[in-house]
This record gives sequence, structure tokens and C-alpha cells, in this order.
Amino acid sequence: MLNLILEDTKEKMDKTIVAFKNDLSTVRAGRANPNMLDRVMVDYWGSMTPINQTSGISVVEGRQLVIKPYDKSILKDIERAIFEANLGLTPQNDGEVIRITVPPLTEDRRKEYVKTVKKYGEDAKIALRNIRRSANDELGKADLPEDQEKDGKTRVQKLTDEYVKKIDALAKDKEEELMTV
Repeated sequence: MLNLILEDTKEKMDKTIVAFKNDLSTVRAGRANPNMLDRVMVDYWGSMTPINQTSGISVVEGRQLVIKPYDKSILKDIERAIFEANLGLTPQNDGEVIRITVPPLTEDRRKEYVKTVKKYGEDAKIALRNIRRSANDELGKADLPEDQEKDGKTRVQKLTDEYVKKIDALAKDKEEELMTV
């Protein structure tokens, strides 16, 4: 029972790390990256659809994204969705594709992005603490002998500490990447 609870807790914490990495990939570091548009949703025939399902997205010359829709009739919808996503990017529609030139980051913008990274990190740590709390609750309800329950809670805490360190390391790496000119 104890191992089952620990495995489940570890699996949930792994998912939290994956979600945190996805959040980090949406924070741009001055270079064009198709992941920057992951949160952009396009109104495609009445349903909100991720942009990467409506178009091919490629990087040209390191600083430019080219979005080539599979259906040219939604060019205006894609352009509007990018504006509404508030990414600080200006799409240019040439009738065939949409080009987005990614400007170099200013010092203020870099600091703003570092704050965003810290917020994502704190959100991920809160998720880990919630997972720890539910694991400890499960251990309490599992009718284990007192020493096994205490051992289980100690192991859950060690897991939590390990994953918090992973989040801190990922956040630190992203901050360094952002502050490198």
C-alpha cells in the first residue's frame, strides 16, 4: 500500500514537472521558437483550436516565425488570435502566410519575463505541495502501522524536496537564458 501511494505521488509530481516545462517553453528568450505560440487559440469554423493544429509553423533565420495555414481562409482569424494572445508580437499577413519577426528583448522585458518564470515556478511548487498533502492524507487513511505511516510521510517529504529542487533548477536555467544578451 505504501509503495502504491509513493508511486502515485511520484507520477503526479513528474506530471507537474512536465507542465512546468511546457509553461517555460512559452516564455520567449529572444529567439523565435514555434512553442511561443502554443497558447494561441484560433477560432476555426466556430471552435477554438490550437494554432499548431490549423497551420504549419516554422522558424526562418532564427528571428522569424512563418505560419502557413492549411486553410488560407483563416489567415485573418490567425492574425487576430495572435494579437489577442498578447505575446508582444506583430503578425504580418501577405495573403499566403503570416510572418512574425521576433524583436530582440529589452532589459525591462527580460526582467518582466524573469518575473513570469518565477510565478510559474511558484505555481508548480504549490502544485507539488498539494500533491504532498493528498499523499499524506492517503497515508493517514491507509490503516498502516504508526512507524510505516511516519516512514511514508518522511519519504513523501523527501520526494517533494527533490522535485522542488528540480523546479528551482529549471527556473534558474530559464532565468539565465533570459538574462543572456
